[in-house]
Amino acid sequence: MEKQSMIINNILSNDNLNRAYKQVVKNKGAAGIDGMECEALFSHLRTNGAQLKESIRNQAYNPLPVKRVEIPKEDGSKRKLGIPTVTDRLIQQAVAQVLTPIYERIFHRNSYGFRPEKSAQQAVLKAVEYMNDGYNWVVDIDLEKFFDTVDHNKLISILNKEIKDGKVLSLIRKFLVSGVMVGEHMEETEIGTPQGGNLSPLLANIILNELDWELEKRKLKFVRYADDCIILVRSQKAAQRVMDSITKYIESKLLLKVNRKKSKIGRPIEIKYLGFTFYNQFNAKKYKAKAHEKSVQKVVRKLKQLTSRRWGVSNSVKAQKIAEVLRGWINYFKIGSILTVTRKLDTMLRYRFRMCIWKHWKTPQNKYKNLVKLGVGSRNAARAAWSHGYARICRTEAVCYAMSNARLARFGLLSAEAYFVKVSS
Repeated sequence: MEKQSMIINNILSNDNLNRAYKQVVKNKGAAGIDGMECEALFSHLRTNGAQLKESIRNQAYNPLPVKRVEIPKEDGSKRKLGIPTVTDRLIQQAVAQVLTPIYERIFHRNSYGFRPEKSAQQAVLKAVEYMNDGYNWVVDIDLEKFFDTVDHNKLISILNKEIKDGKVLSLIRKFLVSGVMVGEHMEETEIGTPQGGNLSPLLANIILNELDWELEKRKLKFVRYADDCIILVRSQKAAQRVMDSITKYIESKLLLKVNRKKSKIGRPIEIKYLGFTFYNQFNAKKYKAKAHEKSVQKVVRKLKQLTSRRWGVSNSVKAQKIAEVLRGWINYFKIGSILTVTRKLDTMLRYRFRMCIWKHWKTPQNKYKNLVKLGVGSRNAARAAWSHGYARICRTEAVCYAMSNARLARFGLLSAEAYFVKVSS
């Protein structure tokens, strides 16, 4: 439990504010409702920094409303984000930096989201560990619009267990009730913590830490990444019992809402968790993680956009963007069994990239000249060059020989399989 007034002093220390400034500038991000960009923050603080600190000490500081931004989700709905001003992001970051080490001491070990040295991959591997210990019924509890439904009084009461500095609690409440600008209209925020603020992930972990320790008290196996929590038990009957009792706890004690339509009980193979699903290796009698089919479909859609013949950028730019997407996707899913997926991605990408090059060559004369230059016989080169239909031609022996896998690699097209083998070994 931290002493009165010590925390606000730590938050407003020059060292802490300097670290917060560097983090905010590093993160970049869009401007809030005042239009100030990150690049203008330094000069703003030189002029107004002392006054800003004093206003926080005197509890006269009032954050501006966040700017509403809606991000489309895969299911067609939209995720509502709240973008604070750059100045408010600085103060939120400064608060988060001081509160994080306080709460890291009491956070549960099976909480993996938005924590130092923790990751989604660790959460998935822990779930696999439990499955292989015989806990292979999964209770997947979906918290309905979690960030929009956090009860302010409940959150402050939980904070008050560890934080006895009234100025800090007052400052956090001000962020919670600062409002949101939707276009030109300001809406009050009597409930929820805006998803998009620097402080929101920590506040989410603080309230859901109550759930973690309740699950621990009941001796249940679970993993949680932010508001994505699964509980693993040994039987369907136990799963149903846990679903009912934990739903009641979440709604009556934490004052959050459980989405009963999306919450479900199932075997590991039926579950999508953090983009992964799970399967049983019959020979080894062990569960393993792999990319869920929806996660594969999502990256396929993105790669098809990047290899569209209608996208008017150079093929070298396309190869660079493809490499960025592949590296990001593979680095996230490399703990799973994705070798077969990477081979299929390579087959698709090479075929589509050949079509991009074929279109770039434009005229039959130019196509013929390039095919011959790349070692294709004159007759086969002519047959391909004066034929119609990108899809058919780019599967022919002549084109595949001219634009071989090795040549595509030298051109800059990253092999998904080769990269996966490299980073997973």
